[in-house]
This record gives sequence, C-alpha cells and structure tokens, in this order.
Amino acid sequence: MLSEPFPDTQLLHGIRLRVADLSDAEALAAAYQRNRSYLAPWEPLREDTFYTPAGQRAVLRAKLVQHAAGTEVPWVLVQDERIAGTITLTGIVQGPFQSANLGYWVGSDYAGQGIGTAAVAAVVELARSQLGLHRIQAATLLDNPASQKVLARSGFERIGMAPDYLRIAGEWQDHLLFQRIL
Repeated sequence: MLSEPFPDTQLLHGIRLRVADLSDAEALAAAYQRNRSYLAPWEPLREDTFYTPAGQRAVLRAKLVQHAAGTEVPWVLVQDERIAGTITLTGIVQGPFQSANLGYWVGSDYAGQGIGTAAVAAVVELARSQLGLHRIQAATLLDNPASQKVLARSGFERIGMAPDYLRIAGEWQDHLLFQRIL
C-alpha cells in the first residue's frame, strides 16, 4: 500500500500531473475519443465501450484498486480540466526488486511540446523519492521514435528487443525495451 499521497505537479504549458480519480471518467472518455485514431497504432484493440464515460469508470475503478494495493499509480495530465494524456506505473514490486513498468501517452493536440518528457521526468522522481524504486522499465514499438526520444531524454537506456512482446493494433509486435536505474 502506498503510504503517502502523490502531490500535484505543474509541468509545461499549464499541464498538471495528478493521480487519476473516478471523476476523470468523462474527461478521459472525451480524450480517448479525440485521440482514437491517433493512438490506434500504439495501443491494443479496444471495444467501443472503452471510449465511453462508463467504460472509463470501469477502467479507473480497476486502476484505483491496484493503486490502493500499491501495485499501480495512474496519473492524468490535465490542462483546464481537459485530459492531455496519461502516465502510469504498473507492476510495482517492492522488496529486493523495487521495480515498475512505465506507460504513457500524450494527445495529438499536445504532441511535440515536451509534455511527455516533463511527465516522465516527474514520475521518475516520484518513483525514486516516494516509492523508493530502484528501476523503471518501458517498452516502445520499433517504429515509435517519438516515444523512444522521450525515454532517451529522460535518462532511459535501451536494453534489448523483445519479439512478439505485446498485442498492439491486433497483432503481436516486437518492442524495444528500456530501463532507468534510479
């Protein structure tokens, strides 16, 4: 279980990083609807209900259960109550491993403005200072240079390639693996 709440963090361009809440369901559904085709090449296939407020409430409920258990931290990137993206630490393991997986996306209206890099940097610092993690891992599709640049700017190093790593856009796809030792 996570001992302390995570502070809201100001990033760039009026974007705020904060832990997600059930009240974000409608704004998240709107963000996913706005970015559905933009995100499609990098995400799993989704049922239409995923893009609805009810679908996002169900996703958030599951994430918040994991958050309460200390195995996940789901953040939203918010500008004037509009969701600009999300960033999540999943699979948080304490003990001798002290590691987690990182996932994130920034909407098309916000891409290329340094927001992803700022969000990753903020989450890395929170993972170190508040969770006491030693390592964070992230993975990108081979043909996602924008995400690879975000990770490189944030101090992640490439550690390998995993064949058929995740089912993205309906197909098992190879991913480049990155890590950051904190």
